[in-house]
Amino acid sequence: MKQIGAMALEHNQSTDYYYEENDLNDTHDYSQYEMICIKEEVRQFAKVFLPAFFAIAFVIGLAGNSIVVAIYAYYKKQRTKTDVYILNLAVADLLLLFTLPFWAVNAVHGWILGKAMCKVTSALYTVNFVSGMQFLACISIDRYWAVTKAPSQSGVGRPCWIICCCVWMAAILLSTPQLFFYTVNDNSRCIPIFPHHLGASMKASIQILEICIGFVVPFLIMGVCYFITAWTLIKMPNIKKSRPLKVLLTVVIVFIITQLPYNIVKFCQAIDTIYSLITSCDVSKRMDVAIQVTESIALFHSCLNPILYVFMGASFKNYIMKVAKKYGSWRRQRQNMEEIPFDSEGPTEPTSSFSI
Repeated sequence: MKQIGAMALEHNQSTDYYYEENDLNDTHDYSQYEMICIKEEVRQFAKVFLPAFFAIAFVIGLAGNSIVVAIYAYYKKQRTKTDVYILNLAVADLLLLFTLPFWAVNAVHGWILGKAMCKVTSALYTVNFVSGMQFLACISIDRYWAVTKAPSQSGVGRPCWIICCCVWMAAILLSTPQLFFYTVNDNSRCIPIFPHHLGASMKASIQILEICIGFVVPFLIMGVCYFITAWTLIKMPNIKKSRPLKVLLTVVIVFIITQLPYNIVKFCQAIDTIYSLITSCDVSKRMDVAIQVTESIALFHSCLNPILYVFMGASFKNYIMKVAKKYGSWRRQRQNMEEIPFDSEGPTEPTSSFSI
């Protein structure tokens, strides 16, 4: 973290902002800094932890989300709105995962791909991280409508694709600061560098905006929709409630466990940026390590999405088994397969059960 009037902290990864060199030359009084906080141990931790974690997340997430995209895009022809949102979610997760090898190399060797790729990769990371959270909210809204409203309202229509476009556009707009301010510093690190007169206020505003759009809003939407959905299921007679309720509870708990710690640390950083609360080098180091660990856990949610939203559905697993039997066995000839809906037990009763 950057501490004005107390110390100059050496930047680690993308947790700080820097002044432009022209703003510092011949105008900055370096005598105000009482100490230099060297974060060599933080960088060493990043060199070991981040590549290992990113490698695991990349392999698991690539396998799961690729299966989801393949099934939804090529084999399942009749889609509900939830199917469309899950497909977009899987695409966002895949694009997010594809940025991880670049950040792993950045942690070990520094950024070696130039300023343009630094900007593009940072923006791509933000676009897909934010859009993924928004699609989770869209899924919760659609499941709420599917359970509490008429079955006819669950079909795919033009509004569904408009919503998807709006989600992607909002995420792209939120990524514009990465295109403007991310660059490669003298230590070959891909980091945000803000002008001196915009540094603290700009970084804090961006962080708080990302917290609101990427966590607070999706969490509130998911919480309200899934609470009402669960309450509706409990009051429904003659249906099996235990499994749908367990799915709902699992989705919410996993979202909180993976996203809440990262956003708490990020909010603390934004507050420190404004009020300069951190004056200890040790505390700053712990904050840097905390942001690395919690952000990695938040990223791992992209690996869990296929399990939470697709593979927990019995119909999807049955569909995969039928596809495997159809294309994996040389003894069977190609034949048309009956379409199996993902959101219900039957194609004409999408609200008869809750299956994500």
